[in-house]
Amino acid sequence: MTHPRSGFDPAASSLAGGVAPEVMAELLSVRSSIDNIDATLVYLLAERFKATQRVGHLKAEHDLPAGDPQREAAQIARLRMLAEEAQLDPAFAEKFLNFIISEVIRHHQAISENRRPGSDPTRRTGTAEAHPAASDAAGQGVSVDPGELHA
Repeated sequence: MTHPRSGFDPAASSLAGGVAPEVMAELLSVRSSIDNIDATLVYLLAERFKATQRVGHLKAEHDLPAGDPQREAAQIARLRMLAEEAQLDPAFAEKFLNFIISEVIRHHQAISENRRPGSDPTRRTGTAEAHPAASDAAGQGVSVDPGELHA
């Protein structure tokens, strides 16, 4: 059944018709759980970015740098430990966090630029690529391949 608001069809599959019905039913059931987890991740990321936007405004108000390498290194180490405990590949968790950090820094830079007197809010100068965490992420080719997210 296609969701009217999004047009998303949770039963869409190139495997339909080529797999035994009971296997397809189990596959769709597990994928439904994955879809719920993905939706939760999106909402969690939205909440995280709301909080980091507040941090960005606070940093801009007090003329603080967009990045905080010591904090970021501690967060990466913490996330790697949590990933190991959760039996998730720590390298994947680090790449994921580096991607998030680079986006947060980019947002913080934009907030700071937009607060400066005479700045053009439509123009962004400075990019997260100048930050070590972003450079690591870019250097490692961090991208989220949708194929890696779905079973």
